[in-house]
Amino acid sequence: MVFGHFLLAAAGLVVWIIHLVADRAALAWTSFGILVAVALLGFTMFARWVPVYRTAAPATAHEETTPAERHLPVPVVAAHGLLGAAPLILVLLAALGVGGS
Repeated sequence: MVFGHFLLAAAGLVVWIIHLVADRAALAWTSFGILVAVALLGFTMFARWVPVYRTAAPATAHEETTPAERHLPVPVVAAHGLLGAAPLILVLLAALGVGGS
């Protein structure tokens, strides 16, 4: 899921760059659709992360028994989500022609 999130985000960026070069509206909407899929994957990973993070680690927990998601800091997860929403909104506004020349 993590690699799919990353690869789709990279694909959305590539499609957006091609849109900027070719100036085709269909590519803008395609990029937006890809970014929606990226956001859905991100929400899914977030929904899976919350219970793991909230579960208290046992006092005698060893590193190999603690899920890796437990070590992700809350500010990093929050910042990633907020900063990830910005391109989604900006691509939508550009695809709608808001502020266009």
